[in-house]
Amino acid sequence: MHLTHDTTGSGPDVLLLHAGVADSRMWGPQVAALAENFRVTTCDLRGYGDTPLDGEPYSDADDVKRLLDTLKAPAAVVGASAGGHVALQIASGWPDLVDRLVLLNPAYPIPATRSLERFARREDVLLSADDLEGATELNVSTWVGPEADAAARDLVRTMQRHAFEVQLGAGDIVNQLPGPDTDLTRVTARTLVVSGGQDLDHFREVAHHVVRKIDGARHVQLGWAGHLPSLERPDEITELIGSFLAED
Repeated sequence: MHLTHDTTGSGPDVLLLHAGVADSRMWGPQVAALAENFRVTTCDLRGYGDTPLDGEPYSDADDVKRLLDTLKAPAAVVGASAGGHVALQIASGWPDLVDRLVLLNPAYPIPATRSLERFARREDVLLSADDLEGATELNVSTWVGPEADAAARDLVRTMQRHAFEVQLGAGDIVNQLPGPDTDLTRVTARTLVVSGGQDLDHFREVAHHVVRKIDGARHVQLGWAGHLPSLERPDEITELIGSFLAED
């Protein structure tokens, strides 16, 4: 299966990978500005946005690798949350495909903190009770930081509710594989890691772990930011991403 994707602009390739609470629409505030200097591709991972789920075995990393193979290597990859984990899998598994890496509150398999465990338990209870509205609102309140406006919150609400409907509707046909192991010491891309002071402590710990393991990685901590800073202060994050990608 090919991931649903859109490409705009011209210049060096940049691939934007969305968070697990979102889909490619989360990058709306960034695409037009970045496309002034780059060829920007956004995609929906399986079970999100316009990419469906079917019964075949798959991993997000393998899906994204196939998409990257159609772009001009090496490309820059920008990943948010779960999309950040996929970006790390790509950058460590196929280092020659990625020359710049931007990670916004990336996910990574370190032990969960209590705050993340509490969130997961609450979400499981709501989904077990078929309370999609409650589970959606839990995700919005957890992952959208205080700087976000009402439109950003409504967008996350729409994206998360759609993802729940697609993924739960697929039921037993979902056959997702974990994808390749991630060896952070193999990442050769110039790397920027962004973490949010208003995000769950788990993701701040992930950021510190990733920065320690990737040679030369830079860490920017934003005290105002929640989990989705590109939607919370979009202009500031667009400038941050664009400036990093344009560095010599």
